[in-house]
Amino acid sequence: MDLYYEVNGNGHPVVLLHSGGADLRDWTFLTPLLAKHYKVVTFDGRGTGKSPSPLEHTNYVEDLLSLLDHLELDKAALIGHSFGGQIATEFALNYPERVSKLVLVAPALSGFSYSQEFTAYLNKINEAAPDIEKMLELSLSASLYHVVMAGPHRNLMVQMQRHYFKRILKWPAFEMIWPQPPAIDRLEELNADTLFIIGKEDFQDNHRVADCFRKVPKARFVEIADADHMVTLTHPENLYHHITCFMEE
Repeated sequence: MDLYYEVNGNGHPVVLLHSGGADLRDWTFLTPLLAKHYKVVTFDGRGTGKSPSPLEHTNYVEDLLSLLDHLELDKAALIGHSFGGQIATEFALNYPERVSKLVLVAPALSGFSYSQEFTAYLNKINEAAPDIEKMLELSLSASLYHVVMAGPHRNLMVQMQRHYFKRILKWPAFEMIWPQPPAIDRLEELNADTLFIIGKEDFQDNHRVADCFRKVPKARFVEIADADHMVTLTHPENLYHHITCFMEE
């Protein structure tokens, strides 16, 4: 296993998948809470944190499968945030026998048509490369980060994104490989008990993704007030409460 990972606590295994633009520090505050009751696995996705850069072809779903196999986890609960939520969704669709419960925190979704506004936002960040400070300014001034950037975890958010931008500028050209057809066309097949959590102040596109997940047969939805996309940093106690109630049912 070439991905960097950490294991904390004992009990039923729970694997946490961090957001894009971050690394396992996304779970800095939730991990110790969950580790009171569960065996919590956090890891740096390929190309982030302490994990190696992507190769020519990169399959994040198969990376997760390799991690579970390496840790000899036949079945685990998955908690995925943003891009990590996209990976968790794809994994649950393709390896349902390996997933006990599924928690999605403002997930991305393969096949979803993002708005021109969101696409333009990402393009501006990319166009600013390799000026990392300008990339940070453009990225973190967006509405989906306004709560975390006004709070006590601003520095952690800046540190994670700065590290992420430094890493991506060194990535080789590579292709992301995703299962087909895209998850948006298969949500009715998702049979895992699913908890969908989103901050009320998150970007509108992410709320539109939430509407797509209403096709999932066994999904329930929680909206957290005064939270943006980084609810993992700003509202860990709320997440812990909702996740543990869901897990114990």
